[in-house]
Amino acid sequence: MADEVLVDVRDHILTVTINRPEARNAMNLAVIAGLCRAWMRLRDDPDVWVAILTGAGDKAFCAGGDLKSFISQAVGRTEQLRSGEAQFDWGDVDPTGLPPHAPNFAVLRDVEIFKPIIGAVNGFCTAGGLEMLQGTDIRLASENATFGIFEPKWGLFPGGGSTAKLIRQVPFSRAMELLITGRLIPAEEALRMGLVSKVVPLADLPAAARAYAEDICSCGPLAVQAIKQSVYRGGRMTLAEHLKYEQQLASEVFMSEDAHEGLAAFREKRKPRWKLR
Repeated sequence: MADEVLVDVRDHILTVTINRPEARNAMNLAVIAGLCRAWMRLRDDPDVWVAILTGAGDKAFCAGGDLKSFISQAVGRTEQLRSGEAQFDWGDVDPTGLPPHAPNFAVLRDVEIFKPIIGAVNGFCTAGGLEMLQGTDIRLASENATFGIFEPKWGLFPGGGSTAKLIRQVPFSRAMELLITGRLIPAEEALRMGLVSKVVPLADLPAAARAYAEDICSCGPLAVQAIKQSVYRGGRMTLAEHLKYEQQLASEVFMSEDAHEGLAAFREKRKPRWKLR
């Protein structure tokens, strides 16, 4: 059986590809396990500075949870899922080392990873796939991409974070439109509402995502991670608390060796050599 999540690391960039094109890259338990391990590597590996998330093939980014496997196990087990005690039938998948809330971790719900994640959407991005996309920082879409929250169509709740995140990421009425109609929207409409930041031809999508990742890697990793940390944690604070927290993070970055290196590189008209300290 082919790996259902492919991971490649080059030049500080982790590329994560959901590899079930025959199932529109829907998430079964093997995909959930693979995504969890990829995000743990992004979080914990100091040599990885940014990630790109995409789907295999040209039809789908991710069509959400597999209704025949993962979702069918989840229905009717709300309390166990909420407590992290749900026992899934992992089959041939080794769950060793996975977090107790593995499905939530896989779709980037309630996850603190302060390294940037770029979503490269190639085709269908629906249900849990769109919920996972809401956990990314920069989002690119191919011209054939479509987006939707399908859970209500099947009597299900979009529990991967959409009712909390989507209303904070796009205008309220557009968020509600996606949440309670189950309709699909095309890439250009997603761009107009701010769900994605750029639409490119399908053939250009990998290069466009890589270009963003390389731009991020040219910046100081400590500064980038502190910026994301301020944005994500500060969103739960009052303005006064957030400003104080921002100042704390700024002070730590200004005291780093990388800050001195960045100024030296500017003076000497060369590229910085980041040390992550």
